[in-house]
Amino acid sequence: RRRSGEQALSVRLSTSHDTMALALRRASAPTAAARPARRQAVIRAAAVSGEVPDMNKRNIMNLLLAGGIALPVGGLAVPYALFFVPASSGGDGGGITAKDALGNDVKLTEWMKTHPSGDHSLVQGLKGDPTYLVVNDTGIENFGINAVCTHLGCVVPWVSAENKFKCPCHGSQYNNQGKVVRGPAPLSLALAHANVNDNGVVVLSTWSETDFRTGEEPWWS
Repeated sequence: RRRSGEQALSVRLSTSHDTMALALRRASAPTAAARPARRQAVIRAAAVSGEVPDMNKRNIMNLLLAGGIALPVGGLAVPYALFFVPASSGGDGGGITAKDALGNDVKLTEWMKTHPSGDHSLVQGLKGDPTYLVVNDTGIENFGINAVCTHLGCVVPWVSAENKFKCPCHGSQYNNQGKVVRGPAPLSLALAHANVNDNGVVVLSTWSETDFRTGEEPWWS
């Protein structure tokens, strides 16, 4: 009996050991479902790597993108920039039409009705600068006087009672033609040609000839 019991115990231990070894092998071995998943991941990675575009395609796409952005931006920028360019009268040596305080074209006949001889009144001139038109007995003088002081850029008012321009900023003075007669302004007021076109509209253009007031070359050209 003792021998048969020992044999039974030995069989049980051997069976238990075999069972545990089999369980460990099953746990460590990859499952059938895991192996296809790994293969699918490798296949997908290979497919993705094959879809990466080369440098030529990337450059073409970048150029198309840049062109698509540049067209609408340029279409907006050009009209915006042209808005700040003064309108040319055309056919008057590159001059521009003088504008009154309301932005209307200055027509000589209408201007003369409200501006008597000797009047110095402002219009919008070259580069948008305020410019005096000088009225005489028959119309206007053939020059306009830029109202920007040559000292520090203040707008110089016309003082009719003293028949001169007097800057309120630092006391500079100019005669009725804009020639400097008192500092600290170092130079006379700039000139512009003032003419009347075929439509009776006053046109201002650049004065590039000798300054008749000083006999010198124009400092502003």
